[in-house]
Amino acid sequence: MGNITFTLNHKEVEYTGKATDRLLDVLRDTYHLTGVKCGCKEGECGACSVLMDGELVNSCMVAMGRCEGSSIVTIEGFKGTKRFEVIDHAYAQVSAVQCGYCIPGMVLATEALLSKVPHPTDADIREGLSGNLCRCTGYNAIVRAIKIAAKEGEGLW
Repeated sequence: MGNITFTLNHKEVEYTGKATDRLLDVLRDTYHLTGVKCGCKEGECGACSVLMDGELVNSCMVAMGRCEGSSIVTIEGFKGTKRFEVIDHAYAQVSAVQCGYCIPGMVLATEALLSKVPHPTDADIREGLSGNLCRCTGYNAIVRAIKIAAKEGEGLW
């Protein structure tokens, strides 16, 4: 047992537990951040995606020891931003959301992609989403949503 200090959704926090505990479990069970979903626990589906120091990661594959000094942003921490509003509006415009299970991870994948490639091609978008699975909507509407977000959010990324 040890103390792990990191920034969670823009606030410094200290976790007391094992360095081997999974970030996914800590976010859900300790901090009650349920936007982080438990899908496969193998890093295959992206439902547990968070931003760690600005990079998209599968929280089910991150041991808490790696979080020391890091900045973690979940969908709850991203939700109040202007960038979230643009992405959310774009997803809604083209009905890119059905059940909603994958959407927190998809939205954070969109943020990570647009932060690096503000004017993505279809290929860029598909590569940026490659670690996130959607079983309901399919990817065509999500690709359209990201193109809309890139255009409407011009200058934000």
